[in-house]
Amino acid sequence: MKDDGGWRVRFYTILGGQALSLIGSALTQFVLIWWITDTTGSITALTAAGMAALLPQAVLGPLGGIFADRYSRRLLMITADGVSALCMLVLIALFLTDRIELWHALVMMAIRSAMQGFQEPAMVASTPMLVPGGFLVRAVGLEQSVHSLTLVAAAPLGALAIAVMPLGWALAIDVVTAVLGIAPLLLFRIPQAFAPDGGKAGLWWEFREGVEVVWGTPGLRQLFLLLGGVVLAFMPVFTLVPLLVKEHFGGDTVQLALMESLSGIGMGAGGLLVVVLAPRRRMPWILCGFAVSCGAMALTALAPRGLFGVAVAWWVVSGLAFVVADAPLTTVLQTIVPNHLLGRVMSLMNTVMGLAAPVGLGLLTPLGELFGVRGMFIVAGMFGVAISVSGFLSRPLMALDRHRLETDQECQANLPIK
Repeated sequence: MKDDGGWRVRFYTILGGQALSLIGSALTQFVLIWWITDTTGSITALTAAGMAALLPQAVLGPLGGIFADRYSRRLLMITADGVSALCMLVLIALFLTDRIELWHALVMMAIRSAMQGFQEPAMVASTPMLVPGGFLVRAVGLEQSVHSLTLVAAAPLGALAIAVMPLGWALAIDVVTAVLGIAPLLLFRIPQAFAPDGGKAGLWWEFREGVEVVWGTPGLRQLFLLLGGVVLAFMPVFTLVPLLVKEHFGGDTVQLALMESLSGIGMGAGGLLVVVLAPRRRMPWILCGFAVSCGAMALTALAPRGLFGVAVAWWVVSGLAFVVADAPLTTVLQTIVPNHLLGRVMSLMNTVMGLAAPVGLGLLTPLGELFGVRGMFIVAGMFGVAISVSGFLSRPLMALDRHRLETDQECQANLPIK
């Protein structure tokens, strides 16, 4: 990418639009999850919501990655945001007419999840084309910080919206922010590297090419397996935070909003830490960050009922450490994978994460029904710590920072940029 001096305006404008869209999406997620928690109080219902929010993205992720490498990433992001906004309009109508049922919310959450399977690979693969190479680590750190800070705004806004307006109108905020997120994408062009064959290969061949890149690189293969193990432990627990707040600590939307907002501040601080330090050896950061995050997650549930502040403090530490790990992880892939393959590789990572999360929910839900939500937090946290620490024993994984795929800079330079 040429540093023409205009990349900053383009990058920060698109980033700002995505931040507003994320605030709306996070607010919607807060409102819907609390509605399910408050109306059912069931681990099974929250598990179903987690499945709806994660499984479609995992299943369609590989197709989304192929589309991100073959078609306009900008148009993919616009379409995904637009369809998600339409889903919200349907839910708004159902809430305002008192016809809403649990399955309505689950279906709309599933459709939005499917759209994420197309939008996320397109956005992540676009970042290296929006900023100079020397700014990439900081760009990813900024994106992580913005994503985290949206949680800070979304949780209290969600709690306030629930308190002062019908749920239908609270969801309408998401529609407005989706439009604001689409606007910059209509104004700015995003450069894109296309495959040498011009995208004429079949979808199955392109999917296999992405799989072969990951499976044929020992460090990448082990990284994906490790990430799957961490997500299997972390994501099911993250879905059940509202139930922990309500059942164990006796809290309501105010306590849940406080917990999620402060966690968002911690995640934002983690992203800024990556921006400032821009670590060159990223694998130690990734493994240590995931280990600390999972350990703090277990300590959150170990806090006694009367010490909610202690639980919040550990949850903040968990969020901060997770971003310290996740931002360098994204940069590793953006650095070593050629851009014309990046959408497929990122979508495969999202698929691993998306499939690991519902598998974890399925495995841990019986444990939660038997021992309670606290038991799920503790067992999952210790499992995540063990998986993360095991990564230090893998030489290919630890050497991944220095690895470059066979497609070198000269080959990438010959790819058509449009």
